[in-house]
Amino acid sequence: MDRLPDPRTEGPYRIALVCLGNICRSPMAHVVLAEHLDRAGLAGEVEVTSSGTGGWHVGRPMDPRAAVALAAEGYDPSVHRARQFAPTDVDAHDVVLVMDNANLADVLADAGPHERVGLFRDFDPVERGGEVPDPYYGGDDGFGEVLSMVERTSAAIVDALQRRRRQDAVD
Repeated sequence: MDRLPDPRTEGPYRIALVCLGNICRSPMAHVVLAEHLDRAGLAGEVEVTSSGTGGWHVGRPMDPRAAVALAAEGYDPSVHRARQFAPTDVDAHDVVLVMDNANLADVLADAGPHERVGLFRDFDPVERGGEVPDPYYGGDDGFGEVLSMVERTSAAIVDALQRRRRQDAVD
């Protein structure tokens, strides 16, 4: 995916972020992207959700190590509760961005081939199309590495949304 798809309908642009359990990568991306959107004045124009392809953690807060990494950089991880991805999520969002190729395969297996589904790091200015590694089974450093990827990719997504907004104003 080389650009954000056009919106499906009027109203807020809807972005879904998906990982495996919705306790590490996608909630970190959700919190960071939402904060970046707020800082850019786009919070009312863009809605962000996150979910996991597995249902093991539904209703639980994010992994404490993810929460600590976010809080250390001034983000508020407290509102997150894990939810499970549903095949209808693809049709309910303008774009679905997954954290790795296994998540991509799972989403496409549930929803079928879809041009609105891609990798989150398709927008990473450092490594386009790379995977966001799952830090769950590693040490605390992995959460910092994920946060760095998420921050720069979120900034690039906000830039893309701002460009879209300026273009829409011209048209």
